[in-house]
Amino acid sequence: MLSFGGFHWTVVLAIVALFAVLRLLRAGMLVWAAAWWGAVFVAVKLGFATPVPASVVQLYMAIVTLAILAYVSSSPTRWRDTSRPIVRLMVEPRYRGLLLLVLVLVPALVAFNVYRKLAVAVEAPSFGRTVHPAPPSEITVHDEPVDLITADQPYDAARLSADEHGAHLDNGRRVYYQNCFFCHGDRMAGDGMYAYGLNPIPTNFTDAGVLPNLQSSYAFWRIAKGGPGLPEEGGPWDSAMPAWERFLTTEEIWDVNLFLYEFNGLKPRRLHAAEGHE
Repeated sequence: MLSFGGFHWTVVLAIVALFAVLRLLRAGMLVWAAAWWGAVFVAVKLGFATPVPASVVQLYMAIVTLAILAYVSSSPTRWRDTSRPIVRLMVEPRYRGLLLLVLVLVPALVAFNVYRKLAVAVEAPSFGRTVHPAPPSEITVHDEPVDLITADQPYDAARLSADEHGAHLDNGRRVYYQNCFFCHGDRMAGDGMYAYGLNPIPTNFTDAGVLPNLQSSYAFWRIAKGGPGLPEEGGPWDSAMPAWERFLTTEEIWDVNLFLYEFNGLKPRRLHAAEGHE
């Protein structure tokens, strides 16, 4: 597939082409509603270069279903146009065969889907998941190498004036509440509005046993590479966290990293014992 900017553009173009055909055919409201539902499902399921977890897909599709129902029922005309084909299917004798087929196929498909999910063998994972897996020694972010062993927070209060440090802290706050709090929560306790749709739920950064045991470079790695950047020992993990390097600058990643620690009144682990934690 043709991918650019994290999206499979072939999927987007296919959806646009479908809508163009429906426009030319002057499709009815019911067909448009079904087309929009299917288009969003395909876009979320197949449109991203980084796979979206099934739990997140289900959450989005529930929202989309409610939105479409609200739209088609928002006026008598739309509701009449949407329900007319369904009523005709149910009451007109010439559609009796099609109605019988629908009455058989829909329960059969639901039953098959339930069976398919229940028939999966329950097995222990082939390896134990490590909550905080060991990072690589070096990563590349925005075409620049970052040594995760020696890299440290460049905007630490000890390195900058109070005004400069405060500016980076404010920017980190902005980045967090624009992007991260939906899953990690207002107070960084791993209890955001989407948290319980994920397995496992996001990390609780208020836990004093988490951030102080990690170097700043570790947090930088996890933010930059997200769920897709987890090594094998970090699985199985149904993580919805994107590789934020695709959306944030290097400075913004360090800024939100700074905000994580300062918000919780914690200090990162230092490389040398003389600087703090071993």
